[in-house]
This record gives sequence, C-alpha cells and structure tokens, in this order.
Amino acid sequence: MIVYQSTKSQFLADTEQRAIEQLIAKAYLQKTGRYAITAEVRAWGHSLMHMADVLRDEGIPDALGVGVEFGIPQSSKRIDMILSGQGEDQQPRAIIIELKQWSSSTLSEKDGLIFAQRGGYKQREDIHPSYQAWSYATLLEGFNEAVHEGGAGLTPCAYLHNYFPDGIIDHPRYAPYTDKAPLFLRGHSERERLRAFIKQHVKHGDHGELLFKIENGRIRPSKMLADSMVQMLKGNSEFVLIDEQKVVYETALAKARAATPERKQVVIVQGGPGTGKSVVAINLIVELSKLGLLSKYVSKNAAPRAVYEQKLKGHRKKAEISAMFGGSGAFIDTPPNTFDALIVDEAHRLNEKSGLYGNLGENQIKELISAAQCAVFFVDDDQIVTLSDIGNSRALEAWARQLGADVTHLELSSQFRCGGSDGYLAWLDNYLGIRETANTDFDATAFDFRIVGSPTELHALIAQRNKTNNKSRVVAGYCWDWTSKKRPGAHDIVIPEFGYERRWNLDQDGSLWITAPHSIEEVGCIHTCQGLELDYVGVIIGPDLQLRDGQFVTAPERRSTMDRSIRGYKSMMKHDPDGTLKRVDRIIRNTYRTLMSRGMKGCYVYFAQ
Repeated sequence: MIVYQSTKSQFLADTEQRAIEQLIAKAYLQKTGRYAITAEVRAWGHSLMHMADVLRDEGIPDALGVGVEFGIPQSSKRIDMILSGQGEDQQPRAIIIELKQWSSSTLSEKDGLIFAQRGGYKQREDIHPSYQAWSYATLLEGFNEAVHEGGAGLTPCAYLHNYFPDGIIDHPRYAPYTDKAPLFLRGHSERERLRAFIKQHVKHGDHGELLFKIENGRIRPSKMLADSMVQMLKGNSEFVLIDEQKVVYETALAKARAATPERKQVVIVQGGPGTGKSVVAINLIVELSKLGLLSKYVSKNAAPRAVYEQKLKGHRKKAEISAMFGGSGAFIDTPPNTFDALIVDEAHRLNEKSGLYGNLGENQIKELISAAQCAVFFVDDDQIVTLSDIGNSRALEAWARQLGADVTHLELSSQFRCGGSDGYLAWLDNYLGIRETANTDFDATAFDFRIVGSPTELHALIAQRNKTNNKSRVVAGYCWDWTSKKRPGAHDIVIPEFGYERRWNLDQDGSLWITAPHSIEEVGCIHTCQGLELDYVGVIIGPDLQLRDGQFVTAPERRSTMDRSIRGYKSMMKHDPDGTLKRVDRIIRNTYRTLMSRGMKGCYVYFAQ
C-alpha cells in the first residue's frame, strides 16, 4: 500500500496549492480506515515541504514517480518516500528516502543504534536513519517479486533536514550504514548534495510505473535468500531431522502446500522439552521459503527468535532474515490469508491480548490462524509459565474448529535433550510434584544431575563446563528484583551467606544472552532460555519452591514483584482462591521443570531457601 502516489510535477503542485499533510492524511484514512495521529500529520507537513524544495530542480525529471508512506509487507513499517524512474541504462530505479525531523543525538555503543529526541520527549535509543533506510531497501529486495525478479535497482538514503552536521549523527562508527545509505543533513550544500544524488541515480521519469509494480508485487522470498538459508542448514548437525521429526516435518510441509483460503489447515504438534520442536520449525521455514511460499517463524518469546535469526543469518543481511521472524502480537491487523504458512514455536506461550499494555486485538490464536492459509503450532502444555499463557492444545484446536480449518494432530516424543533420557523428564515430573510417575530414579550414567551445596560451587561448575564450547549457563527462578536495571553497578541475585553476587542477564545481551560470549558471569531467567538448549545448565531454585516434609510446596509470595508471570494473582484470589492457587502452583513447578530441562548433558541445582 502506498498512501500517496503521483509524479514530481503533481507533487510540487500539491504542495503549492494546498496543505500537503492534509492531502496525505485524507488518503491515509481512505486506505487504512484509521486517522493518522496529529504528530504524524505535522511531520508530513514539515518533511514533505523540505522534499519539495529538493525536487524543485530542472535536472530532476517531471515524470519522476513520487510515493509517500509505502507500507512494507510482513511488517508494520512504512517507507517515508520512494522516488521512481529509470537509470541511464533505461533500467528501473527507485530511491528510498527516510525522513527525520531530528536535530540532535547521542552516540550508542550498540551497532546501528543512536539516542535521539523524538516528539518533544527525552532521548531514547533508536535505529540510525541510514540503517533504517538500508534495511527497508533490503526487505524489498528480499521479498518483493517486482524488485528481485524485475531487475529494479534500489538506492536508500536518509534526509535529516533540521540537523546540522555535528560529528555524532555522521560519526565514523555509523560508516557501515551511511556508506550504504548516504546521510543528508541541514543546509544549502546538503540540499544540493541530495539533488545531485537523485539525479545521479534516476535520469528519466517513469510516471510512477515502478511504484505501481512494487505496490502490487507478489510478496515471496527471493530465490537468492532461500538458497542462502538452505546452505546454512546443510551440514549443520544441529538441524538434521531424526526419526519422527522427519515425519512431522514432511506432514506439516504437505499440509502447508495443500492449504488454500477456502480450506485452511492447522497442524498441532505436541512435544516435550528436547523433542526437536524448534529444529522442525526452522527446517519448515527454510523449505517453505525455497518453495516460494510466504512464511514466518513466530514465537511469543523473543529469545528463540533472536538466537535462530543469528544462526540462519550467515552472510545475508540481517534485515532479510529478521523479516522471517516475528512476535505473536504482530497479526492484529493482518488481512486474512496474507501468509501461506505461519510456523508458531512455543505456542503454549501465546497470550489472549497483544500490545505493551495487553489491550490490543482479540485473541492471538485466532489472529494467527486467520492470517495464514496454514498455521503450524508447536506446543507443550507443561511449559505454560505465566498466568497470561493461553496457548494450550485444547484452545488451539477449539479456535481452529471455530474458524473452519482442518486440524491435524502430530506428536514428537523421542527425547534428544537430557542425555536422551525420557526417564529423567519422567523423574523430574515426579520429583517436582507435577504428576506422579513410576520414575523415582533415572539413569545417572546418561545424564549428569547434581544437587550442590552453594551457589558459588554451582556457578564454578558451570563456568568450568562452559570453557569447552560456550554452551553452559546459570539460570534461576525470578525471586530476586532486577535492581541493576536502575542501578547498573548493583547486583541482583545476592545470597550473602555464601558471598554470592550476580546480575540478571536482562540488560546488555538481551535475547541473545544464551549465546553471548561473556554472559556466563550473569544469571538467566525463564524468559531468555525457554525454547533454547544448553549442554549444561545450573539452576538456582528460589524460595518460591520449598521442600517440606519430603514434598515440594510453592510460595508465590516469594517471587519478585518485578516478575510479571504471576502478576495479579492476589486479585484473582478474591474471586477464585482455589482455582487461582492451583494455576499459580502449576506455573511455578512448570517454570523449574522448564529450567531444569534445558541441558543436553547435565543439570546442577542449588536450593536457595
């Protein structure tokens, strides 16, 4: 969707004869059914008038195509302006322009990020404008058929018309992105540079023909992108499909290929920890892309998305790979059957509502099934770890039936984690009081399980294991406040009787904590390790799970108040005390079951009471 589309001559006439921002706002309402916010309308007025000044040049063809606010498929992002025409070789060319009203900024230590003040609010970390323009061009090159099959050349840039050069926005650390997407700033000479840039890349007008093709281009991954991902999986033993994993993969693939808008398919794959749900999911994404089908890997939890993006990236541009991964709350406004397939990992973590405040949309399960001709859900009902998790297998099937989809049930049962020991997981269920099993013990020669006497000893053991291949970490129940969030020098997990002081992982490395080279010094939590695996995991069991008279009992009041997983349970107790306590009890036990099943080779445990 392009909100406004014309030629250079018409665009200049529109800016001279009326308030261009009102024209854009009217078109936005007509095309989206929503009113643009006041700040956005104001930004259109300012930035587009500056672009009109740039385009008032006889050397820029009158038939140049001008598009404003192009919605990028597969995302909620919009390109501010696209100029289209032909190069000197008569081949289609487009210039992507990111417009900003910024006037100051501060350097960030993170790649491609910068602190800037927006809308009168305090500075916040954001993407550098050149990175933004370059990433948008990359998305079109990777997924818009009119671009990657039509031979169209895309050239990105950023224009900050209020920003004088200051050595920050144009700092050398941003050169990898300003080289790809040149930066133009405030001043007469900068405006002349931008004019020269446009004339260099677009010699002839096309009356917006390329804009029309891009707007109506079929959305599917380019062959180059798909082939690149296939090569990343080849020879990688981590992604080889074994036994029933291959059966589930082939069945889900067949359902995705057979799905139509008139006969939607829903595949529900149940499997416990270490059965290979994510391995099958990643293989499906790669193969569907190879087949030219538009698909996306979806998970509520950001950690698996970030880790698998990193594994698949290889030499491809990050923006291309990132477009194939998304959160579960991004499908509120997605038109029905936009995707050929959605591959939903960790489906048990789906929520009813979306958005920062949990107030958007109707139901994530419904939205995901509606958005795709085929939805494949990988689920483990025993890994529901918050009060807001609704993605159990019963709910998945109920929504599929309600939406008229054919439902296929599959199962992954073979255990490839925990030393391949199904007995360990059965013992763990019995040990934690999740369900009674006959497994009062397990084969200790297959899986290294230990209870240690101090957190210091635990961390030292895991640190020693980690030296081999950086695949061992310490995790804990969320029973300690995230103090270092506001006081960077402070420690979070403090157990004074052992002199143990560590920080939560929730800051610098974020979702990639589990692979970051120095994060062995920190402690992870359920939110940054669920859906992922380690060789050895060290688990600090907090005071929310206590051993009394040989039985585990839960103490939800000992959870940190900063943890959102059981937030609101005290209010719920007023209406349904027994039911609420039962749910919270299961969430706490499920949390430790999940943490204690991250290890492929071993799990070491310390009880902090």
